[in-house]
Amino acid sequence: MIGLIDRALALNPSFARGWYASGSLRLYAGQPDLAIEHIETALRLSPRKRVGMPLFAMGAAYFFKHRFDEAASKLLLSIQVDPGYPASYRVLAACYAHMGRLDEARAIVAKLRAITPLVVLSYVPFRKPEDRELLLSGLRLAMSEAA
Repeated sequence: MIGLIDRALALNPSFARGWYASGSLRLYAGQPDLAIEHIETALRLSPRKRVGMPLFAMGAAYFFKHRFDEAASKLLLSIQVDPGYPASYRVLAACYAHMGRLDEARAIVAKLRAITPLVVLSYVPFRKPEDRELLLSGLRLAMSEAA
């Protein structure tokens, strides 16, 4: 898929939706720097009509780069834009847990449980094992003593 989207962007470098798709694919492929760069490009090309969940994707990319403060700020904005999107809560809870802010992490888990009973998904779509473990270990911390 990355090859196809790269080809589409070579043909039309002003394709905002394509840059967003590329950023999302890079996020799941374990390339957070490229994910951030491509999503920022999508936002520059289409600042008013946003495509997808760019704030979530950027927040998750910063999370996987261990830049937890930046991740938390993007994820909080993502929740403001779409308070019903569970993925933002999952990554934010893990982020807070890794920052040592366990009370806030547990509060986010409580909000997530109000949306869905699935705090941890059976399938985590990130390709790099260390990314999956960072997310899952953060969620385990956030859920401790919260049940």
